[in-house]
Amino acid sequence: MAINSIESAVKYSGELDKAFAQKAAVGFFADNNLREKFVGAKTVMIPDVEFLGLVNYDRDGGFARSKTTVANTAFTMQMDRARSIMIDREDMDESGVAELAGKILGEFVRTKAVPECDAYCISKLAGLANENGNTQTAGNKKPFTLFNELVQKVCEVVGYDEELVCFVDGTMYAALQNDETFGKRVIVSDFKKGEINLKLKSIDGIPIIPVSSERMKGVYTFATGAEATNAGGFTHAEGAASINMLIMPKKGASLVKKTETLRIFTPEQNQDADAYKFDYRIYYDIFVKKSAVKAIQCVVSAAYETPEYAKKDKYSGAEE
Repeated sequence: MAINSIESAVKYSGELDKAFAQKAAVGFFADNNLREKFVGAKTVMIPDVEFLGLVNYDRDGGFARSKTTVANTAFTMQMDRARSIMIDREDMDESGVAELAGKILGEFVRTKAVPECDAYCISKLAGLANENGNTQTAGNKKPFTLFNELVQKVCEVVGYDEELVCFVDGTMYAALQNDETFGKRVIVSDFKKGEINLKLKSIDGIPIIPVSSERMKGVYTFATGAEATNAGGFTHAEGAASINMLIMPKKGASLVKKTETLRIFTPEQNQDADAYKFDYRIYYDIFVKKSAVKAIQCVVSAAYETPEYAKKDKYSGAEE
C-alpha cells in the first residue's frame, strides 16, 4: 500500500498547519501555546495581569504593599469547520496517491480554509473596534493622513514602543501607493509569518499587509449543514461595508487552533465509495485581551452593525 493512513495524516497535518500559518494574512497571530490552557472542549483561559501604580516610599513604614491581580478570562471557541474530500481510485494510481493527495489538500487549505479564516478574524477584530467606537469613514482625508491618525490613536492606548501592524484592502492599498507622502516614507522590510520571512512595505516600522477585498468586509455569513451538495464557505451581503484599513498591536490578538486534524481512508477503508477519503477539520478562533481591545482602530466604507460572532468576545470578558 503506497499510503499509510496514520503516518500520512501526521505528515500532512504538519504541512497543512505550516501552509495555514504562511498563507493566512492573520497567520502571525497564531498562538498555539494556548492549547494547554483549555478548560473543557471549547473554552480557553487567557490571563490578564493588573497592577497598582507607584506611591511615595515611606522611610519609616517602607514599601507600600500592592495587590497584583491575575484575572483568567474565559473565551469560547466559535469556529468549528470541516469538510470531507474524496478522490476516486481511478483518478490516481497507488504509487502517486501520496504526492497528489498532498497537492490537493494544500490547494484546499490555500483556497478555502485560509480565505475563510482571514475573513472571520479580520471582521471579528473590526467588530470589536466597532463596538468600542473605534471606526471611522475616510471622508475626504488622504490615505496617509488616515494612516497617521489611526497609528496615533492606537499609540495613545498602548504606547509608542509597541509593535503595530496595518491591514489594508485592495482599494486602500492602491490609494496609499498613489499617495506622494506614502511613496517618500515607505521602505521594504522583513516580516516573519510562520517559518518564512516576507518582504512587505512598511512605514516607521509598521508593516502594511494587503488583503484581498473579499476578506475585508464587516459582516460575513458562514455556511452550515453537512449535505454534500452544500457549497459551503462564507459570503457577505451585497453592498456590505468594507474594512479599508485596520491598525492594532501585533501582539494584541491570539489566533488559537485547538484542532487541525486530518483523517485519511483508503478505498478499502472507505465505506461510502471506491475512493480515497480525506476528512479535514479545523477548530479555531481569534481572541483579544481586554488590555488590547481598545487598541484596534479601523477605517470602514460605511457604518454597520457588529456581527454577533464579534460581540461575544466583548461579553466574555473583553470589556474593562
